[in-house]
Amino acid sequence: MNISIIGVGKIKEKYLKLGIDEFSKRLTKYCKLDVIELDDEKCPENLSEKDMLIVKDKEGKKILSKIKNNSYVIALAIDGKNLSSEELADTISKLAVRGNSHITFVIGGSLGLSEEVLKRADYKLSFSKMTFPHQLMRLILLEQVYRAFRINNNEPYHK
Repeated sequence: MNISIIGVGKIKEKYLKLGIDEFSKRLTKYCKLDVIELDDEKCPENLSEKDMLIVKDKEGKKILSKIKNNSYVIALAIDGKNLSSEELADTISKLAVRGNSHITFVIGGSLGLSEEVLKRADYKLSFSKMTFPHQLMRLILLEQVYRAFRINNNEPYHK
């Protein structure tokens, strides 16, 4: 199984880098992992609605350029479907059985994902109705993907 994570924004915080590196290392036992970090667009605090769309579209074009044609795309979106860890594990397992050997998870920038990226997505996943920093979501996502592989392999992992 090939897993790609496309994330907008650089990880600057050392504690997040350490966690991301740890789960990336753990995942090598289960899949080929590719974490793609894209530069976010600069955006001041008080952007107009139109300017926000421009920023999301620019970031969206960068994201779309990194998605492989044969990849099953899961976009992280606040209005996506909420899954338990077991349900995410089951989703990944079913995708593999159906021949989807490449899954791409997409994490947008601080303004979210463009409509074009959401249209390209095969599935929209929400971790919560709460808003999380996109850098932290990368760590949370990696941990959940690792947990999913542990569940699918009937291996113990804390609950």
